[in-house]
Amino acid sequence: MAFLAATGAAVAQADPGHAARRAAQQIEAAALALAEAREAGDRVAALTRTVRAYEDGLAALREGLRRAAVQERAIALEFAARRDELSGLLGALQAIGRTPEPLLMVHPAGPLGTARAGMILSEVTPGLNARAAALGAELERLRILREVRAAAAESLSAGLRGAQEARSALSAAIAERRDLPVRFDADPARLRALAEAADTLDGFAANLPDRSGAAMPAGFAARKGKLPLPVAGRVLRRFGEADAAGIRRPGLVAAAPPLSLVTAPAAVTLLYAGPLLDYGNVIVLEPGDGYLLVFAGLARIYGEEGQILPEGAPLGLLGGGSPAGEEVLRPDPGGTGGVERETLYIEIRHDGNPVDPETWFTLNKEQDTR
Repeated sequence: MAFLAATGAAVAQADPGHAARRAAQQIEAAALALAEAREAGDRVAALTRTVRAYEDGLAALREGLRRAAVQERAIALEFAARRDELSGLLGALQAIGRTPEPLLMVHPAGPLGTARAGMILSEVTPGLNARAAALGAELERLRILREVRAAAAESLSAGLRGAQEARSALSAAIAERRDLPVRFDADPARLRALAEAADTLDGFAANLPDRSGAAMPAGFAARKGKLPLPVAGRVLRRFGEADAAGIRRPGLVAAAPPLSLVTAPAAVTLLYAGPLLDYGNVIVLEPGDGYLLVFAGLARIYGEEGQILPEGAPLGLLGGGSPAGEEVLRPDPGGTGGVERETLYIEIRHDGNPVDPETWFTLNKEQDTR
């Protein structure tokens, strides 16, 4: 039963039970942070960290559940494939267990046959015992995996409720915020007119309000390759890669769960927030050094044109509705371990020309689909 050893080695490297417990602890810590954030001096910053903490905890829990489901299916399939062999093993063990020990040593051929039978039995029994122990260990692991999935439902429900509460508190805190510096006085009507008349993103950007009076500090160019991805997701489509409709855009697409928080990867000026061309709901940001950041796909936008936002500031939320616990617990046939149904389009431009955004962000193995 070589599969038992192989499966055990894989579980030792990535124990889903441990991952699920760690995720539950993250969600509990996020709940405590939410209570503290309500009294924090900078509620927006504290609540932003809390929302991200919930998102990280829920993502970790989904990954633990995905691993548990994969291992549970692997063990169950292996048991099904070896049904006859396992039945024979269990039958032999049951027969030995039911037979009184003195009778095991009695042989019809007399003392010589009895001696030979004893030698054979002494050689076979350790092997049977070892295989029985391995089988018992895998059955116990299967039981634990099922318990992990059942116990995770409670943590998952608490995490989903807490995340929604944290998002609501963040929205309220942002609505009350009055302390952000303003770089220029925005004219919303003029910005909307520019957006409606624009034929290209370049043309729109060229006609944005004059910002020369308070230039952003230099240094953004030195951040290349070090920026955090603005949403806790994974790269779905790369720079210039065609989508299902064959359309190629000069940006990347990140997939993330519904209602994921989008944050500023650097200190920026919010130049525009609203619909633009065929990009949908768009935020245009200026980080300095002749660069523009374009994010599209947000259902809710925080902030107003002209505001200077610090790094990590909340920019808005992706669309979708909060998934039910049962939906998140359902095995993911795509193997992504989540409910990543919303997308954020990310474009970076320098002096009007698009550049590959992927070279600007730090991506871990889960975020990089390569």
